[in-house]
Formats: sequence, structure tokens, C-alpha cells
Amino acid sequence: MLPELRVLYFEDLAVGMSETLTKTISSSDVVGFAEITGDRNPIHLSEHFAARTPFGTRIAHGLYTAGLISAVLGTRLPGPGAVYISQSLNFRAPVRIGDTVEVTVEVAELVPERRRARLTCTCAVNGETVLDGEALVKVPTKAEADPLAARPKG
Repeated sequence: MLPELRVLYFEDLAVGMSETLTKTISSSDVVGFAEITGDRNPIHLSEHFAARTPFGTRIAHGLYTAGLISAVLGTRLPGPGAVYISQSLNFRAPVRIGDTVEVTVEVAELVPERRRARLTCTCAVNGETVLDGEALVKVPTKAEADPLAARPKG
């Protein structure tokens, strides 16, 4: 799952624009996230351990699910060049191995003087919100991203 890159500059954004990514969570995703981060909590890795928890089975790391938001922000909306300023996260329900997560990011506010965009972020499984929050990102203008291309021709 590598989303196609789409470059949007600050002047391309409008309140209400949205982008969605869908990802089915595999056991190898969860194991890989544990290897990369060092978070080896057995609720994510051991079916035997997880069976004795209220979830009854292994669940994905919450920050793995949150990382899918970063995939949308960095590749599609706003896309390459956007820089995280902050992110709030509310974990509403677990994500299990095999669940298909639908990640939706929507432009909620634009702050032109600072070239910032506030975006609402929602992750859902079968229509149930499992994670939501807001991201604040700095978005380059076309002139900042490519000063030569932004010059008037003549």
C-alpha cells in the first residue's frame, strides 16, 4: 500500500477538501511496527496473551493506525512538502488484525498568514470510528516549493 503522490500547495487548498485511504491491517504490519518501534506489548503480538484481554484477540498498535493519517497527509492531502506541527488523537475502539481501516482527512481551516492547514482526521472500521483527531500542518506555497517556477515569465 503506497498511495500515489499528489502535490498540493497552500494556494491549492480549500476548506472541505478531503482524501481517503483504505488499508487492511495484516499480522505482518503489526509485527513490523513492533520491530521498528520496539513496542513489543504482547497484546499486539501474542494471540495467547491477547485472548485473555477484554479484546479477545490481537489488536494493532494505536499509533500504527494513527500513522495511516500521516500517510494521507504526506502523500495526498496536502502531500509532499507538508510538515506536521501537531496532531491530537482520540482512540475510540481497537483495530484488529484483518480489519480494513478507512482513513479520511478533511481540510477544516486555512490560516493564510502562517500557511497552516487544520485538518480533521478520522479512522473507521465498518463505519465505526476507531480513532479521530485533528492535525495542524505547514504547507508550502508554490513559490516556496519552486522559486524559479513561480517567477513571472517575460
